[in-house]
Amino acid sequence: MLPGDTIPEKDVVGIIAFLYFLCLILIVENGYILVVLASEWARCGTLPPSEKILAFLSASRFFLQWVICGKNLYILLYPMAFYYNPIYQCIYFQWDFFNSVCVWCSALLSVFYCVKIATFTHPVFLWLKWRISRCMTWLLLGSLGISFAIACLFFIGNYYIYYVYSMRSIVSENRTRGIFRRKMERYYFFPLKIVAYSIPATIFFVCMFLLITSLERHRKRMLHSDSGLRDSRTQAHTRALKTLISFFILFTSYFLALMVNASNVLPSLRSWYWGWQVLIHLCTAIHSTILIMNNPRLRGVLERKSCLRDGIF
Repeated sequence: MLPGDTIPEKDVVGIIAFLYFLCLILIVENGYILVVLASEWARCGTLPPSEKILAFLSASRFFLQWVICGKNLYILLYPMAFYYNPIYQCIYFQWDFFNSVCVWCSALLSVFYCVKIATFTHPVFLWLKWRISRCMTWLLLGSLGISFAIACLFFIGNYYIYYVYSMRSIVSENRTRGIFRRKMERYYFFPLKIVAYSIPATIFFVCMFLLITSLERHRKRMLHSDSGLRDSRTQAHTRALKTLISFFILFTSYFLALMVNASNVLPSLRSWYWGWQVLIHLCTAIHSTILIMNNPRLRGVLERKSCLRDGIF
């Protein structure tokens, strides 16, 4: 079922229910990350750069899930509503903004880890390693600005379609309206989505490739060294590589799902529409879990709460 199309089909009810279950998981996971990091930020007055990125990422994902729940609920309650009406314009402005922030924060996270962990000796790389921590707050604010500008561009396109559709004297026939909307989707929205998602995704892929390459080279050197700590360090690098590769696979799946969703190649296959939504949320939920398990502060709070619950001090 797509907005403004028809009533929900019975074969997608289970998919929609599972989608809402994933939204609930994401709200809990990212709400937990946000509360822990925001409390630490308020207590200490600052956070390490990597945790600042996590705070922004979790906040954007947390609010994005509420927007998605509201959007899908509106679709279910009003399946015949016009796709570009003012309510949809408001919903999609928030969706475009928070989704763009999520993608940019993921890219910044890969940039930070690449610069801090990789062992390249190029002068530009060494300069970035020295400056990245100081610039992280400005980079995060810049990502918010870029995301807001992107959301405004999408909003302008949605509003223009709604304005033209409301001018019955200009567009009077359903066929003419359909042609106009398809042209807007093809020549305005789709290129904008490609640019908006591809730039941070390219940054992410390049940084992850460099980081994985650097860690793999270092791991091979450790295997051939005679250090007594070789085994423990090799195991640590192996775990890091597995985490990075899983992060790479999940983000790639997320990005491809966004591209398929942006291309509108499955508008009439209603179960596929909801299936892609489930894939996007499943990748995000798994990644949020990985972030919690690999962050000492977040994992430590969970372990302390588990000990208190079990009566172990």
